[in-house]
Amino acid sequence: MEHSQGTGAGLLLAGRYRLVESIGRGGMGRVWRAHDEVLHRVVAVKELTAGRFVAEADRLVLHARTQKEARAAARITHPGVVTVHDVLEHDARPWIVMQFVDGPSLADAVKEAGTIEPREAARVGLHVVGALRAAHAAGVLHRDVKPGNVLLARDGRVLITDFGIAAIEGDSTITRTGELVGSIDYLAPERVRGGDPGPASDLWSLGATLYTAVEGTSPFRRTSPISTMQAVVGEEPPPPAHAGPLAAVIVALLRKDPEQRPRADEAERMLLDAMEGRSPQTAQAYVPTQRMDLEPAVTTTGTPSGPATGTPSRPATGTPSGPAAGTPSGTPSGTATGPGPVPTAGSPLTPRTVEWPDPAGSGTEGFTPPPAFPAPGPRPAASAGKGRWRSAVLTAVLAAAVAGGAVFAVMQYGGGGGGGEPGPVASSGATPGPTADGRKGVAADEVPAGWKRVDDPAGFSLIVPEGWKRQVEDDNIDYTPDRGNHRLRISIDPSPDFDTPYAHLLDLEKTLKKRMDYQRVWLNQSTYRDHVKSALWEFTWTEKQNFPGPRHAIDRLYYADDGTEYAIYMTSPESSWDTTREQFDLVVQHWRAPGT
Repeated sequence: MEHSQGTGAGLLLAGRYRLVESIGRGGMGRVWRAHDEVLHRVVAVKELTAGRFVAEADRLVLHARTQKEARAAARITHPGVVTVHDVLEHDARPWIVMQFVDGPSLADAVKEAGTIEPREAARVGLHVVGALRAAHAAGVLHRDVKPGNVLLARDGRVLITDFGIAAIEGDSTITRTGELVGSIDYLAPERVRGGDPGPASDLWSLGATLYTAVEGTSPFRRTSPISTMQAVVGEEPPPPAHAGPLAAVIVALLRKDPEQRPRADEAERMLLDAMEGRSPQTAQAYVPTQRMDLEPAVTTTGTPSGPATGTPSRPATGTPSGPAAGTPSGTPSGTATGPGPVPTAGSPLTPRTVEWPDPAGSGTEGFTPPPAFPAPGPRPAASAGKGRWRSAVLTAVLAAAVAGGAVFAVMQYGGGGGGGEPGPVASSGATPGPTADGRKGVAADEVPAGWKRVDDPAGFSLIVPEGWKRQVEDDNIDYTPDRGNHRLRISIDPSPDFDTPYAHLLDLEKTLKKRMDYQRVWLNQSTYRDHVKSALWEFTWTEKQNFPGPRHAIDRLYYADDGTEYAIYMTSPESSWDTTREQFDLVVQHWRAPGT
């Protein structure tokens, strides 16, 4: 064991944390894999090595930052944020004991592979956005989002770490006047100019991080810190060549003006589309392109309207986005398809160098509202079973389904009711627009043409397409236009059997795999209206009897603050899935749980 002037493998901290091996090093310190000899678990221990080699005044600042990092992380409850277990002092320096993540950082993964496949990068970004939303809701700005601070666990989880320079709401700053902290090529332009950072600053850094992931190089890194800062403030990045459907999302996040960037909830939906291989239409409203035609603006949802100025239009708050009626999902009429905008001569996307410092360009507000959404799309039938999702009930229902009953009795949770607004809504189709009234978890009051709001007797409120009728089946509440071929099911369980919705869905999936030709499209945890305990599940199967043929379904589960589980489920024949998927987005966006 080493003495107090150094550290090494074998050192025991606070009588319980035994250092095993160094697993990372940076300019401020290094991270050790360690063993907690009290709880017998592997942990990560962050050592502040810089504090040993600086003046006393600087040491105090570094120590304050370490304490602040621990406080910032401790304020956030989210599976995508590395958990802080303990803070201790050894060798007159603070040490942080954290959750150990078995896997490389995104920076390491890019270095090893060269580039990251766009859909995988979008998946990583989706997890990071969820973690940032939770941090921002807790009053914490990360301020150092970069590939090195994104950890890729070998079990598929994505976590963000290192809140060492986080800004905590209500805390006085510990940064000296004029000091610029963070990795320069991942700093948002407003921070480089000395402005106050906000949530949009973290999203800009995420955009630069995703660019690095898919292109293999930082978009603004130059030969010196000054030239790098000039590039961040005054130059557009080279158009991403390998980003596929993620290109437009990256360009949207990298807007110079923070007011012109998408919000976290919008970015979440864009990333979800990109992860599924779709070009996110809502991202196009943030992409500065130059129109080369003089035709009137297209009224397809998500397509900017207005003169051919090359200035992007920001979607009006509360306006749902998605393809117009009769237009294939993800390919609006009058809009070029492909991974992103193609810069033309004189386009704002053309890289340009300006005098230092250069103010960011501004865009104009305005957005063409979408046309009426199409009439209802199809849904699978539900069948037997009573009460909440119990395994015995599920088994009995599936037995009936395999014997010839409609398979989606299986989507029965029991009770009646449900709730939630879109977190990442998975699968094909466009996604809904942002909420309008600013209240957390409350969707816009504006009801799209062709839809109606229903205040259900069970206490919840939702919108459904005109012509859809309510029916109750074994304590589940359904809305359908055709006796179940197309179905919206709402279920409420006041005392669920599982710790999380994700665990619940994994359990259901095991049963479906055994009993039918189930195929997963998407199943993952995702923050939903600030509800961390939430999950989204999309899958397909072939129905044998009542509504025979290929079918598609999507299910949003979340736990409310009182522990009640809400499930919003929709299903239809595969042939009309694009329409059903758009309808699901609107239902979830406008959902109101009982008492809200």
